[in-house]
Amino acid sequence: MKKQNVINLVKYYVEKNDSAFRSEVLEIANDFEKNGEFEISRYLMDLISTTNYYRPQNNYKDLVFLKKHVNQNKPLFLPDAIKDDIIGIVKSAGKSINISKVLFWGEPGTGKTESAYQIARLMNRDLLIARMEDLIDSHLGQTSKNIILMFDEIRHLYSNNVVILFDELDSLVMNRVCNNDLREMGRVTSTFLKELDDVSDRILIIATTNMVDSFDKALLRRFDAKVSFNRYTKEDLIDVSCEILQSLIKKSETSKTDIRLFKKILKNCETIPYPGDLVQLIKISLAFSADDNEFDYLRRFYLEINNNEKINIQNLTQKGFTTREIEILTGIPKSSVSRKLKED
Repeated sequence: MKKQNVINLVKYYVEKNDSAFRSEVLEIANDFEKNGEFEISRYLMDLISTTNYYRPQNNYKDLVFLKKHVNQNKPLFLPDAIKDDIIGIVKSAGKSINISKVLFWGEPGTGKTESAYQIARLMNRDLLIARMEDLIDSHLGQTSKNIILMFDEIRHLYSNNVVILFDELDSLVMNRVCNNDLREMGRVTSTFLKELDDVSDRILIIATTNMVDSFDKALLRRFDAKVSFNRYTKEDLIDVSCEILQSLIKKSETSKTDIRLFKKILKNCETIPYPGDLVQLIKISLAFSADDNEFDYLRRFYLEINNNEKINIQNLTQKGFTTREIEILTGIPKSSVSRKLKED
């Protein structure tokens, strides 16, 4: 038990803050259990449970700087290398040496935030997202004060029941040697580091960022694991695209799958978008496709992914598309395509 626990107990008792007092007792019990003092831990838990003192939060209605995310159980499209890291984080829960602070970094649309959602679902925990818009305040010093209050909320949660997400953490903390508003940025980052160190390792904290190079080195050292989401090969993106197509086309009443042509379109792209953008491109192509043409979405997808460049029959032939595939992509009958190619 730390000195701060004793101070908190007295403080909450004087303030008659029963909820915070019980949560502090729970935190102390968890510390005793972690250090092998199981009898003391059970005794403390019995005290607050037999008197109906402790009730784990489930609606989180009193939280100010955290909000509960409602899991929609969406499919997660990731390459195997990143999937293995996600599974490793989930498996570490409950182990004596566990991963409790994780940083997901990479380009937008690579699946960082969705992975946090899935981890909470797989661990059967509630996901609470930090309200960055409420934390950041234009008044000098107020952001640091808000960070302290938020971490106080985190420390009084039922630790085995939550995952905390700091989405786009770069919007809150950046390199303390940054030239822009150096002193205030330094105060905010230093406060965040101090508060992060005091969080129980039973609470899983996940942060995401697109700007890892701008992070303070001291902050990076605080994370047990740093997972790069920039590990998509072209083949990974093609495989993920096919998974996305197959999951979305099930909802269509008029479109049919042609994976061979779909893959050929992607293989001929110089740059394939990341999954976040791919989902939108494929969804739009399916939604706007003609009802009387089961493969019209492929034409629309080809145009979308190639920035609506004018389709050239000769170029399509050089890229290895057949007359049937050219017919689908252009809407020109095969006979006309063949005649055009002979003329050229």
